[in-house]
Amino acid sequence: MKNLNELKSHQLKLQARYKQLIEQAYNFRQTDSAFSDISEYKAIKLLHKLNKLKFLDRDFSKISCN
Repeated sequence: MKNLNELKSHQLKLQARYKQLIEQAYNFRQTDSAFSDISEYKAIKLLHKLNKLKFLDRDFSKISCN
């Protein structure tokens, strides 16, 4: 159960960071396109991590239900 709570906590932190990066990329789209692209790239990498965590969360949910 502890691992599941840690996983959820980590996932929430990553989601907040992802939203921050996407907003940053959007805000700098017109003024600094290079910075915007970097932020978007970091957000995409973070989204990939979030998808992996979502997959692990699904596996933990199956185990805890059994």
